[in-house]
Amino acid sequence: MPAIAIRAFSATTALGRGLAAQAEALAHRRGGLRRNDFGADPLPTWIGRVDGLEDAALPPSLGQWECRNNRLAWLALQQDGLADALAVQIARHGADRIALVIGTSTSSIGASEEGYARAEPAADGTMAFPEDLRRPIVHTPHSLGDFLHNATGLRGPCITVATACSSSAKVFAQAARLIHAGVVDAALVGGVDTLCGSVLFGFNALGLVSSEPCRPFDADRDGLSLGEAGGFAVLERDEADDAGDAGLQLRGYGESSDAHHMSAPHPEGLGASLAMRDALARAGAQPDEVGYLNLHGTSTPANDAIEARAVSALFPASLHASSTKGWTGHTLGAAGIVESVFALLALRDGLLPGILNSSSPDPDCGPQIRFDNARRDIGLAMNNSFGFGGNNCSLVFGRAGA
Repeated sequence: MPAIAIRAFSATTALGRGLAAQAEALAHRRGGLRRNDFGADPLPTWIGRVDGLEDAALPPSLGQWECRNNRLAWLALQQDGLADALAVQIARHGADRIALVIGTSTSSIGASEEGYARAEPAADGTMAFPEDLRRPIVHTPHSLGDFLHNATGLRGPCITVATACSSSAKVFAQAARLIHAGVVDAALVGGVDTLCGSVLFGFNALGLVSSEPCRPFDADRDGLSLGEAGGFAVLERDEADDAGDAGLQLRGYGESSDAHHMSAPHPEGLGASLAMRDALARAGAQPDEVGYLNLHGTSTPANDAIEARAVSALFPASLHASSTKGWTGHTLGAAGIVESVFALLALRDGLLPGILNSSSPDPDCGPQIRFDNARRDIGLAMNNSFGFGGNNCSLVFGRAGA
């Protein structure tokens, strides 16, 4: 497919705000997980929590969208020149020619939880949300998209992608299709998900949450650590003079829906394999050309073994593949954008992350799985994001001229 230019990108996670914080933490193997201190009755686990989010505030003009998720979106949008890059696109193409494609898994459900917890008697004798939470838009899946639509002033298509943990990877594919079809000339893509009771206790009810920091691909792994994050990228049809941030590009995407099980991956990694192969085909690339692959790698016994099997069947042993969830936790609908940012940093800086907290390689996983960091220049990087229900997405990134 024709390459899509990446004009700016950023992520805000438990590692800090913006690219510099992410790169520093990855390089020094400093993780962001902490013992769970979220909620009135914290689940005994570890989480990746964004510091300072409780003190963040939306501009008064955006007050009707006030909630934890939208505060994180606003905070993430202020990093790494994203606003300036977006202003350039608006001046170049017009606000109506720029799409907004945003991924989220739970949107602002934390605000809905608060509404039920603080419900009060209404005049008719029923229970109602307290007055400060009687803002219907905040209690919908499109809360994040509607907020960003108003916060950015973009007037092109405004789309919310909610396919669980693949959500903010699929936004790249959706935006690429809109650009290639001539519907728009540029897009702001990204994703945001924040911690809430539904996430923490819901995943725990599935038996997927570890009481210790997650250990992706470790022989003794026993579950995931949950986190929160927000991130964005500015994409443009790759024909303008400006080379963007180090000439980085979206080269290909692959999507699949294996629909094997509501919360478990296909036992043979069918959906993962189809997504990776499709992404490489669109990029016009061979498996041995990929220098780094950021794995979905949730640290659950089933996911890691099945993903590693699919990777081993497709890629040579020389591939450096790793999961970065030991740094940030599993950020659900934001995982796609966060881990795409890590893949882009690998392309830009030559730092290939290993795996944090893991020390005993699972003998059932192939030689592509690397626990230690490495440094070398690479030409292509990939990201895998797999969601409940078999919603799978793989992305290929590269550098202009490489």
